[in-house]
Amino acid sequence: MKFSRKIAMTAVAGLALMGLAACSNNNGNSSSSSSSDKIPSKITKKTTVVFWHGMTGVQQDTLKKLTKDFEKKNPKITIKLENQGAYKDLQAKINSTLQSPNSLPTITQAYPGWLWNAAQNKMLVDLTPYINDSNVGWGSAEKSNIRTELLDGAQIKGTQYGIPFNKSIETLTYNADMFKKYGIKKVPTTMEELKDAAKTIYEKSNHKVVGAGFDSLSNYYVLGVKNEGVDFSQKINFSDATSKKVINYYADGVKNGYFRVAGSDMYLSGPFANEKVAMFIGTSAGEGFVKQGVGKKFDYEVAARPGKYTMQQGTDIYMFKHASADQKAAAFMYMKFLVSKSSQLTWANATGYIPVNNDVVTSSEYKNNSNIKLPAKLEGAMKNLYSVPVEKNSNAAYGELNTIMQNILSAAQKHQDVNNAINAGKSKFDAAWKQ
Repeated sequence: MKFSRKIAMTAVAGLALMGLAACSNNNGNSSSSSSSDKIPSKITKKTTVVFWHGMTGVQQDTLKKLTKDFEKKNPKITIKLENQGAYKDLQAKINSTLQSPNSLPTITQAYPGWLWNAAQNKMLVDLTPYINDSNVGWGSAEKSNIRTELLDGAQIKGTQYGIPFNKSIETLTYNADMFKKYGIKKVPTTMEELKDAAKTIYEKSNHKVVGAGFDSLSNYYVLGVKNEGVDFSQKINFSDATSKKVINYYADGVKNGYFRVAGSDMYLSGPFANEKVAMFIGTSAGEGFVKQGVGKKFDYEVAARPGKYTMQQGTDIYMFKHASADQKAAAFMYMKFLVSKSSQLTWANATGYIPVNNDVVTSSEYKNNSNIKLPAKLEGAMKNLYSVPVEKNSNAAYGELNTIMQNILSAAQKHQDVNNAINAGKSKFDAAWKQ
């Protein structure tokens, strides 16, 4: 069961956006670029907002539904949804179109790291004035009810360029029936408890069931060093004692059989549903697919990720500067609508993404959702959120970690000396930061 292909990918790449400049000039927008920084109090002329995204399946269907609801309430505004394919396709499309700024959309889904260069080249809109505007925005960030850590995660060098949208965290999913069978009485809350429970299950099952695993090796490393007090940055020494402690925790488990990696399927939901692994750490947005895979074979549960921190991930919505004043205001009104309590409740219940609106997280309408198990646990599971810091080449270094860790854990599985793989990984890690 491949979460990434169901959650963050689409089957067909979207058509290339053409003639946005013409769109800007032919939809009743008379604002010139020199006045595009002024925020109109309301939209009085027909205005089109182009939105590039990478949603598929139920996520795309729900986005379309919410968009229609917005357009009914704002008849002067048309939101043109343009699917760009998988996230990697969306990122590539943004990167290639940055060379022709007037061909960029009004707004796009993106990770902040994708837009580092765009921010440096002043191609993005600082959304703070829109947030603080009492007509188009909320009047203040506090009044938005967006969780502070999520809002901060959409900043680039301290500037609020994005609004969080489809977000998830890492959680622990476990086989409750297997816990009972093998005498695991306490759900692991620390990494040491996770290791102990994994070893117990592996040993008591006569090595037939692997105790645990992590879907994202990049997240594993980033959170591992963060829980050791080290922020993810180019200052990390990949081969020092702290780094090796984090790496060897997983490597020792793989070597001794009680931990495993996802392998070619990319996610552990399949082995989990087939009762080959007792628990795994992965994205909260995938619970719907876990439920489908498990069916009635056993009772599964969801809990907070062991350790102090969990990763907040997923994309935000960013706005490009070339748009007219009306387009910018209309786009922000749409963004505001998408993160409202009613929209986020619909979005979270339909898709499995976590609500970015605090009012939804604490609401009975969300907590009492009996279709999935995360809502009742979410508030406690997101006490300490962390995201990859947005710095030059941080996105590249984060991406490189997956291959580095795969090589290290492959060596561990073969009972080879992992120090050689760690040293090789250090060279690749350092190079990624310096490219």
